[in-house]
Amino acid sequence: MVTELELRREIAAGEDPDRPIRRLLRRARAWIERHPRLRFAYRFAVGVLGAIVIVAGLILMPLPGPGTLVFFLGFAILGTEFAWAKRIAVWVKRIIDRVLAWWRERRAQRQAAARPAEG
Repeated sequence: MVTELELRREIAAGEDPDRPIRRLLRRARAWIERHPRLRFAYRFAVGVLGAIVIVAGLILMPLPGPGTLVFFLGFAILGTEFAWAKRIAVWVKRIIDRVLAWWRERRAQRQAAARPAEG
């Protein structure tokens, strides 16, 4: 099982700006930015794709499966082009981190409270 620390290290390594894929994407993005019509088409395509993924996530939420993950993936897609979507994604990530920390603390307190009763 992967620990949280290992997972955070892998994420940090993936976000390294010197990775070859990141350099390639920066060059492609710079090329798109030099062509206004292509930039508009690109932003439009990202907006449509992100919206489709968000709607698919909303449809999948009541069903068993990765509905929530798909929903946030849609915001991540939109966040690549739109600052408002990135702000929403960062805000939601902070809330999720707080909820997970609360949940871990609550679970630890319950386990600590249950130990003396066992003995």
